[in-house]
Amino acid sequence: MGVIKKIFNKSRPSNEKDGIFFDEMKKLLGFKPIALSHYRRAFTHRSSNKTDAQGNPINYERLEFLGDAMLGSVIAAHLFTEAPTGDEGYLTKMRSKIVSREHLNELGRDLDLISWVESNVAPQHFGENIHGNLFEAFIGAIYLDRGFTYCEKFIHKKVIGPYVDIARLEGKVISYKSLLIEWCQKEKKKFHFEVYEDNGVEGQKYFGVRLKIDGNVIAKARATSKKKSEEKASQRAYFALQEKINIK
Repeated sequence: MGVIKKIFNKSRPSNEKDGIFFDEMKKLLGFKPIALSHYRRAFTHRSSNKTDAQGNPINYERLEFLGDAMLGSVIAAHLFTEAPTGDEGYLTKMRSKIVSREHLNELGRDLDLISWVESNVAPQHFGENIHGNLFEAFIGAIYLDRGFTYCEKFIHKKVIGPYVDIARLEGKVISYKSLLIEWCQKEKKKFHFEVYEDNGVEGQKYFGVRLKIDGNVIAKARATSKKKSEEKASQRAYFALQEKINIK
């Protein structure tokens, strides 16, 4: 029995630390990883300042690029098959909704990928997008470790299966700001985002914004970046003007 057990466990690293990491990655993946180095890189933050023998940085940023490409190709193929009447513009818009930064962040949080990050920065100082960045890097690591077939199966299991409902996605708004600008241009309305610094009492820099349409303030918002504050104000304006805006 001992010999048989050893044979079946031979793919698991003998080093205890690597063995634990192997077991956890196997749970996340649903199959056995082969080269753990790819997954370790996928969770290495640039603040760790790691380099290889040639002095090249070791972190997840290059894997993000690869994972993004894998996600895009698998999802594009799925949409091409499942939406046979959709033209290029429709397919592009639908793909953008699936791989939006918001959705990727949700996927990364669901898998709790941030718990594996090696970094010299405290977790509370990470930006919100680290969840999506890690998810893309993880996809890139799968591709390097097991190839396209395993990568495609993982994306279908973790992304397409539980999250991609074409009928629901058709009505999903990616950017309220883009939607509002499109509506204003269509209706010949003048719009303006009046942005100002709003530091408040929190000790952190905030940006306030007043969204004006035809000279009238329609919505106000504040957030930690200009982009977020404009999007938040646009969302509030959308709900205030919802009956007038025709979503297409």
